[in-house]
Amino acid sequence: MDVMKKVPVKEQDAKERAHNFEEVCLGYTLEEAQAEASRCLNCKNAMCIKGCPVSINIPAFIEQVKLGDIEKAYEILSESTALPAVCGRVCPQETQCEGKCIRGIKGEAVSIGKLERFVADWASEHGIKPKKAAASNGKKVAVIGSGPSGLTCAGDLAKMGYDVTIFEALHEAGGVLVYGIPEFRLPKTKVVAKEIENVKSLGVKIETDVVVGKSVTIDELINEEGFEAVFIGSGAGLPKFMGIPGENSNGVFSANEYLTRSNLMKAFDESSNTPIMKSKKVAVVGGGNVAMDAARTALRLGAEVHIVYRRSEEELPARVEEVHHAKEEGIIFDLLTNPTEIIADEKGWVTGMKCIRMELGEPDASGRRRPIEIPGSEFVLDVDTVIMSLGTSPNPLISSTTEGLEINKHKCIIAAEETGATSKAGVYAGGDAVTGAATVILAMGAGKAAAKGIDEYLSK
Repeated sequence: MDVMKKVPVKEQDAKERAHNFEEVCLGYTLEEAQAEASRCLNCKNAMCIKGCPVSINIPAFIEQVKLGDIEKAYEILSESTALPAVCGRVCPQETQCEGKCIRGIKGEAVSIGKLERFVADWASEHGIKPKKAAASNGKKVAVIGSGPSGLTCAGDLAKMGYDVTIFEALHEAGGVLVYGIPEFRLPKTKVVAKEIENVKSLGVKIETDVVVGKSVTIDELINEEGFEAVFIGSGAGLPKFMGIPGENSNGVFSANEYLTRSNLMKAFDESSNTPIMKSKKVAVVGGGNVAMDAARTALRLGAEVHIVYRRSEEELPARVEEVHHAKEEGIIFDLLTNPTEIIADEKGWVTGMKCIRMELGEPDASGRRRPIEIPGSEFVLDVDTVIMSLGTSPNPLISSTTEGLEINKHKCIIAAEETGATSKAGVYAGGDAVTGAATVILAMGAGKAAAKGIDEYLSK
């Protein structure tokens, strides 16, 4: 075995998976996981821990995998994360824990994410649950939103002995884990539902179909329902658009709507009551992970799919793994290209998209080179569906119905990074509701910080 290289992980063949919604990555066997774990140097000053937003004791859990004590490895993981099977699949490890791995300086970093996934899946198969709190402290905390930040905050508070209730606006718990990330990247029944059950096993209650700001307000939760603190983890579900002509045509979706229809409402199933367009040719505008998810979903629904992105491949914000998988499956990348107008027929249905070629100039405020239009390079992309994947912002419903809650110009709630404390006493916030659209693991880190902040507040 070459210790400088990762133990490869098996994947579904690209030609087969392009036509199904089954998981792409097949994960490690016990023998493969132990072989990969043996590559870990077990550093005393482990930089990988510093790269993890939830501070998992990575060398410790990997050491247990190497020794074959997977239950102990899961116990170590569970001390820091409520969603190990999720994180092992969707975290950008290459820029976090694995990006700091010492082994990666001269060779390939240890596959920390794949090992985390292996341990979590093994625990699930063997019915192993995270440990409950020793005793209840009798204090009630409300958590708004059952996405990654809400589940993490709730799980950590429950472990401390708090009586926690999560309020979820949709009919199913999980937030972006169920409506945003496709089945082929994150299985809903096999993974997400079981992780949520693990959080509930700690004593957390989840009430669905509760729209905070309409069904009940934060002030009512505190003043009438007896909750002593509230955590807002409502995410950022309000899609952004370009504002170009024709954007209101039939056949234009936000990536949020397209993925929600497919993932949560099972629109890919013909027996579903939530239909989705049977597109022939789709343009997905954007270059992030959500754009890749929308493009790969449209491909599986039978379309030829183009990613339209105004910068070059080097600037694509999506994970390298996601871009690689998309290319393998046959997604076409129209880079250095920007839409200028959506063309529709007399009935208002999309028939094409006018675009212009771009070139890169000097860096802008984001540090990336600014795209500049090339005069005379206009052309029409023949499509019947356009999916806009340009990011999202928080829905202002909660902030507009909560007295004394400060927001910034982007409608994001202002909260302290270390504790999640907002301008309103007893109210905490974290995840995309504070930062705008970001990653699952960063939302989890914010939920973890807020749980600690709430505990300190209620322990005074």
